[in-house]
Amino acid sequence: MKVYISGPITGTDDYMERFARAERFLYAAGHTAVNPAKVVAQLPKGTTHEECMKMSAAMMDMCEAVFMLEGWQESKGCGMEFEYAYGHGITIAFEGGRA
Repeated sequence: MKVYISGPITGTDDYMERFARAERFLYAAGHTAVNPAKVVAQLPKGTTHEECMKMSAAMMDMCEAVFMLEGWQESKGCGMEFEYAYGHGITIAFEGGRA
């Protein structure tokens, strides 16, 4: 199953490590991880939050599930990703169990 990783990026300095850890976890569980942190790191300077969220929606459309990393509740972008997944019938799983 393809699984999109959703976690706080803006205002954090360890997001690459957190997303890489989630990616390894998902691969070990037999899934294919879609890691948006790798994509965001390659975007041109000045890319807006709105533009990033459009890319997130496109990546989520490729997936059967979204894996919400701890701390997602404090992130505006993660909230948008949660709502998008919920509204589009994409399975939602949470790091550490239920939210």
